[in-house]
Amino acid sequence: MRTTIALFASSRRHGNTGRLMDQVASDYEYRNRGDDFETLIGRVLGFEQIVFASPVYWYSMSLPMKVFIDRISDLLDLEDLLEQGRRLRGKTAFVVRTSICEAAAPEFVGTFSETFGYLGMCFGGVLHANCQNGYEPGNYQRDIREFVARVASAGHIGGRNVQQLR
Repeated sequence: MRTTIALFASSRRHGNTGRLMDQVASDYEYRNRGDDFETLIGRVLGFEQIVFASPVYWYSMSLPMKVFIDRISDLLDLEDLLEQGRRLRGKTAFVVRTSICEAAAPEFVGTFSETFGYLGMCFGGVLHANCQNGYEPGNYQRDIREFVARVASAGHIGGRNVQQLR
């Protein structure tokens, strides 16, 4: 069974977009298997809670986060990675985000919560900071304490159990 379809919408089949899509179609075939995703996801799967942190760019997550989320589909499609994909079930996921808006946009949060639900993960909540005038640490102490308490109530946070993944 084929697993991917591209919806091409242009009146010029062999125009710029068509030529670009031809190249994309010929290149995808999981040729990225040699990158660091499998090592990174192996580390991530060792934890029960996962915090996804991203600024908001045009109502969406950053490109590196989007690529990571997209690559999770490898865990659902590739036979030798299916067992790792199953290990996402039951984990709790949280979102930390910054933007220039007062509140977390439903579109941004929905992308994460729907993805987590599809993967069988629990959505633990969001920490948001409005950085329209830059990040002001003093403005978010209460929100940070509440968020950390929420994460801690879902499991353990602190010391070696929280790692920044690059």
